[in-house]
Amino acid sequence: MESNELLRVQHEVTSERDPEKRRAAIDQAYVEVLRFLDSEADVIGRQAFSDRLQQILDGAPPDFVIEKDGPAYVGPDTAQPWRFGPPGNPVIRGMNVLTLREGMVSFVRGLVAS
Repeated sequence: MESNELLRVQHEVTSERDPEKRRAAIDQAYVEVLRFLDSEADVIGRQAFSDRLQQILDGAPPDFVIEKDGPAYVGPDTAQPWRFGPPGNPVIRGMNVLTLREGMVSFVRGLVAS
């Protein structure tokens, strides 16, 4: 997949509250031994990544959504800024930085704005 398509899938994956739909999207765009790192977790594997996202989404109010927050950055690593909160009223901002390997995501770093 191209970088922009992987960013589209990343947004779909991080926004999806249904674990089965999220896992199907993960399987198409992420390597089996994917690593995910954020300020609270460092996990390896597709299922661990999905579980971490579920934990984040379950810990937020049901009206919170992840929205794109600016242009994507494409290069050896690819990044998409995001905001999280009620639509149009974010309570937190950050960026996901993706490391790509052979057309798939191999490493996701979740950064939060301070």
